Amino acid sequence: MNVDRAVFVLAGTMILVSLALAWLTSPYWLLLAAFVGANMLQAAFTGLCPAAAVFRKLGLQPGAAFCARAPR
Repeated sequence: MNVDRAVFVLAGTMILVSLALAWLTSPYWLLLAAFVGANMLQAAFTGLCPAAAVFRKLGLQPGAAFCARAPR
């Protein structure tokens, strides 16, 4: 598994958990889904993703989206 896939797995899991918690407890949990979506949007434009940095430090191989240099 590379950093890109790990970020997608984490983001997808967080959104699904947020939706389940909003359905079962309080609609305020949708703020978590909004935060995850906003973070994914800014990462698409800036290339800065805190989760990718953590996964990189954990030793996962970089993928195309969060590599040190842009693919050619």
